[in-house]
Amino acid sequence: MSVSTTSRSIEHIYAEVQQFYARHMQLLDAGEAEEWAMTFTEDGVFAPPSLPEPIRGRANLAAGARKAAEERAAAGETHRHWQGMIAVDPRPDESLHVTCYTQVLVTPRNGSTRLHLMCVCRDVLVRENGRLLVRERRVTRDDRP
Repeated sequence: MSVSTTSRSIEHIYAEVQQFYARHMQLLDAGEAEEWAMTFTEDGVFAPPSLPEPIRGRANLAAGARKAAEERAAAGETHRHWQGMIAVDPRPDESLHVTCYTQVLVTPRNGSTRLHLMCVCRDVLVRENGRLLVRERRVTRDDRP
C-alpha cells in the first residue's frame, strides 16, 4: 500500500470509504438516480462489462440508473448491491484506488433472493469539497472472460 501525504490515518480513510460505498449503493438500490450520479465527479466514468462503451458524465450516469430502476420496477424485482473485501490504496495525489468485490442480489416480489452477479469493482475515488466521489469505475464480472 502506498503512503498518502494526507493527515488522515488509513483506519479513518478505510471507514470513510466503507461509509461512502454504503450510501452510494443504497442510493442506487433505492432508484435515487440523480443522487447516485452526484456521487461521481462531473466527468465520472462507469465502465461495466455489459456495455460496449463506458458511461461518461453525471447526466448519462443518472439516465442509466433511472432506466435500470424502471426495469427493476417493471420486473417486480428488488436489487441489493453488497460490497466487501474492500482494499484501499491511498496515492500521493490524494486519490484512493479501491478494489472490492460486489454481489448483486435479486429478490423478485413474493420470491426468494438469489445471487445475480458477482463482480469486481476497481474505482478511483477523489475528494471534492471534502466529499469522496467516484472519478472512474471499472467493473469485471466473474462469469465473463
